Amino acid sequence: MSNVLPRIQRFAAARFSPEGEYGLHLTVGTVLLLLAMAGFAHLAGALNAGAPITQLDVVVADWLHAHASQGGLLRDALLVLTHIHSTPGVLAIAFGVGVWMVRRGQRYWIVALVSSVPGGMLLNVALKHTFERARPHFEEPILTLTTYSFPSGHTMAATVLYGLLACYVARYARSWIGRLLPFVLAALMIGLIAFSRMYLGAHYLTDILAALAEGCGWLAICIGGAATLNRRRAARERRASGRAPRQEI
Repeated sequence: MSNVLPRIQRFAAARFSPEGEYGLHLTVGTVLLLLAMAGFAHLAGALNAGAPITQLDVVVADWLHAHASQGGLLRDALLVLTHIHSTPGVLAIAFGVGVWMVRRGQRYWIVALVSSVPGGMLLNVALKHTFERARPHFEEPILTLTTYSFPSGHTMAATVLYGLLACYVARYARSWIGRLLPFVLAALMIGLIAFSRMYLGAHYLTDILAALAEGCGWLAICIGGAATLNRRRAARERRASGRAPRQEI
């Protein structure tokens, strides 16, 4: 017993070390992943069981559609926003970000970007075909889509794209405001895109919530994995040279 306690203490200290190969970054990523998985599983279970939240889905969808059907500047602006963040639009933005990272030689951020955005989109398609939920139905729809509804692809793509951008910018910020502001702006953008999908009648509320959970969990895997690869490389170089190389993530 006297030997076990010091080992547990060393293990716990390593998991919360901000510099370790498998330290704080991986611990936080794992916790976020588990929370996201739990949230997604709860929503998926509610959907399959026809829980009361699915009735709320219909009420919210009908209420938003009634307002959106009246037209106006809000609907026009949200139509532009949702079209910009279609699959080609998100991939184009991600490509531009990738070019920036390549020019700066940030290969591990590139790994995180490629795995999170295109990889997340493929994951979302797989989940849509797993649940096969029909989209909201209206007599006079604003958008006509033939794909499945659960979870929202636009919301998931926005979550991984802007979430990664927020992490990237905050990583190199020099003040607490600089570290906080990217996440606030990312949350606002993700929220707008998510709302546009409900307002335009493309998704139910639970589609949005599931996509947020899916995106956060997938982003935790991608950034956590890239950071671990980067820190392992840095640790090997440190052991080989006796110096502490600069880490990207």
